[in-house]
Amino acid sequence: MKFSKFSKKLPHSNIQQNTVSFQKELLHTDLDVNIERIKKISGSSNDINIRVLRIGKLGVKMGIIYTDGLVDKKVITDFTTESLRLDIVEMDIEQNNFGNQNVFDVIKDYATSVGDIKEVSDFDALFNTILSGDTVILLAGFSCGISISSKGWKDRGVTEPSSQSVVRGPKEGFSESLGTNTALIRRKIKDPNLWLETFQIGRVTKTDVVIMYINGIAKEKIVKEVRERINRIDIDGILESGYIEELIQDKTFTPFPTVHNTERPDAAAAGLLEGRVAILVDGTPFVLLVPALFSQFLQASEDYYQRWDFATLLRLIRYLSVFISLLAPSLYIAATTFHQELIPTPLLLSLAANREGVPFPAFVEALLMEITFEILREAGVRMPRAIGQAVSIVGTLVIGQAAVEAGIVSPAMVIVVSITAISNFVMPAFNIGISIRILRFALMGLAASLGLYGITLGLIVIVLHLCSLRSFGVPYMSPLAPFNPSDQKDTIFRFPHWALFSRPRLISQKNDIREDNEAPQPEPQQNA
Repeated sequence: MKFSKFSKKLPHSNIQQNTVSFQKELLHTDLDVNIERIKKISGSSNDINIRVLRIGKLGVKMGIIYTDGLVDKKVITDFTTESLRLDIVEMDIEQNNFGNQNVFDVIKDYATSVGDIKEVSDFDALFNTILSGDTVILLAGFSCGISISSKGWKDRGVTEPSSQSVVRGPKEGFSESLGTNTALIRRKIKDPNLWLETFQIGRVTKTDVVIMYINGIAKEKIVKEVRERINRIDIDGILESGYIEELIQDKTFTPFPTVHNTERPDAAAAGLLEGRVAILVDGTPFVLLVPALFSQFLQASEDYYQRWDFATLLRLIRYLSVFISLLAPSLYIAATTFHQELIPTPLLLSLAANREGVPFPAFVEALLMEITFEILREAGVRMPRAIGQAVSIVGTLVIGQAAVEAGIVSPAMVIVVSITAISNFVMPAFNIGISIRILRFALMGLAASLGLYGITLGLIVIVLHLCSLRSFGVPYMSPLAPFNPSDQKDTIFRFPHWALFSRPRLISQKNDIREDNEAPQPEPQQNA
C-alpha cells in the first residue's frame, strides 16, 4: 500500500513545541489562575471573551469563556439570564433540594436546556472547545469545567451547486458547515445504519473530518482502510478536502484522480447506497467518495432523473467526447504530417490550400493554439464572474480570427482545437477533464514524432496504466477490467431502474440486492 510522502510523521514545528506545554496541563481549582493562564496562552486576543459573574446571594464566582463570532450569543444570554441569574439555583442548594449535589452539579443540571453538555478537565480540551464555537463555564473551587453547545457562526447556507449543475434534479448543494452537510445527507438516507465517525486532523487547525458509511452495505475492509489512512495523517493544518484527497489516495504519480468529489448531497447519498464511504471536511462544500472508478467520473446525477434511453444517449456522447478531446489534435497532426494517404483527395487539397503560407509545422501550430486556449480558459476562471466569460469568449474569437488572417495558423486547426475544447467541457467531473488535457499534449508529441504508431503506443500505455490503478483496493477500471457482466447495467449504458437491482460487486459484496425485481408488476389498463 502506497501513501503520499506527506502522510509520514513530520517534524514538529515551533508552534507545536509551544503548544505542548499546555496540552497536558489540568485545570486549577483557582478560577483566577485559570483565567490568567487562558489569557497567556491566547495572547490576550480580543475575540476570546471572558466574563466573570457571581451567582446570587452566595456569591459563587463563575467564569464564562467563548470566542466572539463563533457562538450564538442568544444561547449564552438565555443561559446566564434565564438560569444562572435566578436565585432559585442557590435556594435549592441552601435548602438541600438536590441532596448531595454541589454547585457544579446543580449548574450542570440547569445547563441541560441549552444543548449538549460535556466536562473539560485540561486546557487543551478547553481551547479545542471554545475555538470550535462552544462555551466553557469554570467555577471557583472546581478543577473541571462545563462545555455547552453554542455554535452560531454565519455560513453561506444551502445554495445551488456551482460546479455540478443539472437541468432536472435537486438544486441544493453542500455548504462550508460540517453540521449542515451531514444533515443534508441524513435527509436523503433516513436509516440508523448510516454511521458517522469523527476525527480531528491538523496539529494547529484541528479540522473536523467525518467519514460516513452505511453499515451492512459498505465493505468493512474499505471502511477500515479509510480509517487507517486518515489516522496516519500528521500535518499542521487541513484547509480543504483536497488536502485529505492527496494524503490518502493510493498513488500520487498518476494524472487520473482516484478519489471522487462532489458538491451534491444526492450524489453523495447515491454513492453511500452503492457501498462507498463519504469523507466530509469542515470548511469546504466538496465531499470525497471512495473508492472511485473511472466510469464514475463520466456519470452525472441527472442520468438517474431522466429516462433510461435519454441517459444512455448522453453517456455515449460523453465517452465520444473523451476520445475527441484526447485524440483530435494528435490525429490531425499524424494525418497531415505522416499519413496523407488516409485523407480523401478533395479534403487533402483543401487542407493544403488553407495551410499555404503557414510557417509552422502542424505540431507547433496545434501547440500554439492549445496553449493559447488554456491561458484564455484559466483567465476566464480567475477573472470576476461578470466579465470572465465575456473575456474568454471574445478573446478566443478575436485571437483565432486574427491568427488565421495573419497566416500563423490554418482555419482547419482552429476548428480542431475548438471542437477539442468544447468536448472537454462535456465531462461532468472537472478533475477528469484536467487529466485528459494533460495526456492530450503527450499524445500530440507522440503523433508529431511517430505518427499513428506513436498514438497507438501512447494509448496502449494509458490503458495499461489505467488497468494498474486501484482505489482503496478496488480496480480503477472495474467493471470493464476485470470484466463483470452483471455490473454493465450502469457503466456505459444506463438500464431502467427496475433492472438495477444489484449493487457494484467489487464495492459492496454483502447486501448487494437493491430491489426485488421479482415483485409483481402492475398490468397495463385495458381500454374501456
